[in-house]
This record gives sequence, C-alpha cells and structure tokens, in this order.
Amino acid sequence: MRLRPGGGATPAQLATVRQAASLLIGYPDEELVGRLPLLRAAVAPLPGEFAGPLGRFLDHLETTPLTEQQAAYVETFDLRRRCSLYLTYYAYGDTRKRGMALLQFKHLYGRAGMALTDDELPDHLAVVLEFTAVGDPVRGERLLHEHRAGLELIRLALEDRGSPYAAVLHAVCATLPPVRAEDRAAVLKLAAEGPPTEDVGLDPYGATPFAPPDYIPQPTAGAPAGVAP
Repeated sequence: MRLRPGGGATPAQLATVRQAASLLIGYPDEELVGRLPLLRAAVAPLPGEFAGPLGRFLDHLETTPLTEQQAAYVETFDLRRRCSLYLTYYAYGDTRKRGMALLQFKHLYGRAGMALTDDELPDHLAVVLEFTAVGDPVRGERLLHEHRAGLELIRLALEDRGSPYAAVLHAVCATLPPVRAEDRAAVLKLAAEGPPTEDVGLDPYGATPFAPPDYIPQPTAGAPAGVAP
C-alpha cells in the first residue's frame, strides 16, 4: 500500500485507524466499553490527522452513558436515510445490481479466508473497514475507493447533524487520498437525487427513493458487526 499524500502514514498505522474505526462505528455495547482502554492506547500514537478525531470520539464514549449512546446510534444510523452505513445502497439503491454487489463483497471476504457473521450485511462500513484492516488491504482499499461518494455523503450528513460519529468518518476519509473532482461531483449528485431506483419487477422498499431498504438488519446489543477469521 502506498503512503498517503501529506500524512505519510504507514500501512500499519492505516490498518490501526481502520480497525479502530470499525469497532467505533459498530453498535455500542458493553464489549465496546471494555475495549475503550485498548482503543485509547492504539489511537494515541497515530499521526494527528487520525489520533485527533478518533481521540475526540473516544472522549465522547467515555463520558456518555451507554444507553444514551445506543439510542443515539439507532436514531442516527437506522432512522436517517443519508447516514446509512450500507455502502452499496448509495451506489445501487434498491436495484438488482445491489444484490450482485453484495455477493461480490462476500466473495472477496472468502478469498481472504474470512467468513462473514450472520449479524450484518457484507457492505456495512464496519465490516468493510475490518476487512481492509486485517483481511486484504489492497482489495479492501479498492472497495473504499469505489464507494468514496457514499463515504463522503455519510461524513457530510453526520457533520450537518453535529453527530460525534462525524469524527470517526473524518478519520476514515483521512486514510484515503484527497477527493477527486469526479468523486465530488458524484457526492453532489447523490445528495440531490438519492441512489438509483428500479421499479420494474420490484416492490418499493420505501416511500422515498432515499429510504433504506426494509431488509437492512437492525443492530443487536451484544452482537457487533464484523468479519471473523
């Protein structure tokens, strides 16, 4: 993996950022609370562009009751269309192409010797970040590049809401090169129009084109998203 423009982060540092972000962007539970000291120790030595935002989010977790964190997570990611953490939704919406994309994600994980748990879809950002950190960095990085527009839209939506989770997305996006002009145009188009829709042969999943599909699983306390060796 090549060094990042400006930051000069090493592959090990990038993996640490993405693994930490994977845990932090998952549903908050007692297991996450127990990992906070380890996460703090892992994040502290990172370059400032990563340690700063991740450290601020850790401050938030350490000073916020768990029940309040859980309620905020559901309200932010499950009830807000533009904050959905399912990356292929932004690229393909409720079309047949999304199903094929999900299969491709699973195949990539399998080729890296990793099996997806039953708790989450393969395109959930937490899963993709974990795969990139500890599975196949090259193919994982490619997935993040391919879904850069969706990533940026999530980040902007969280910033607009003043959500503490915006700091995690800021750190994730900082592991990637600067946004290209075509990616910026894709973000603006996506924000204005929403993801693609397909009416023929499919029942609508929501009242608006930017409503998350009904088949997206909801987070379950005690069952964090992820991929397992």
